[in-house]
Amino acid sequence: MEKILFSTRNEDKIKEASQILKDLELESLGSAGLSLDVVEDQDTYEGNAEKKAIEAMKLSGMPALADDSGLEIDFLGGEPGVWSARYMGGATQKEKNQAILDKLKGVPDSGRGARFICAVVVVFPDGTVYRSRGVMEGRIAHEAKGDNGFGYDPIFYVPEKGKTVSELSAKEKHELSHRGKALRGIRDALAKGLEK
Repeated sequence: MEKILFSTRNEDKIKEASQILKDLELESLGSAGLSLDVVEDQDTYEGNAEKKAIEAMKLSGMPALADDSGLEIDFLGGEPGVWSARYMGGATQKEKNQAILDKLKGVPDSGRGARFICAVVVVFPDGTVYRSRGVMEGRIAHEAKGDNGFGYDPIFYVPEKGKTVSELSAKEKHELSHRGKALRGIRDALAKGLEK
């Protein structure tokens, strides 16, 4: 089966996607010896993901997969949203998480609603495009907890599990996560596309 280039430098995303799409062979930009820096300037997750996938496909000549994801917090009017990766400029992830916790200080659970959103786009050299979106509902925790996961996972509380995403096992996370849902949503279409 043909390889798919995953247009990301985030090794955590590669690891997650490889576990979820275990029947497909993903290659990272790094392992393909490629360097690509796409400016994520679109207004939607889908727009950013498609832009990254198209650029990676043009550079490599391979089918290319890209995702864009973000955290939307009701109390903050949907922030950080599509700007999640670039939120607060050069701040570390720990600083971003703490800033969000500080902004929500004193806000009760009923006002801490949030969701993770992930858009996945795959572009083939023949112009075929597949898109999928996944959403994970939850709320912002009162403190960061857990050592698994990455990004905003330590402050995203999953009520049905009674834990933050960073406290979930990899298996639990993949079943519930926005990225897991989006990748599973595209898996069958991808398999058919690769059989062409």
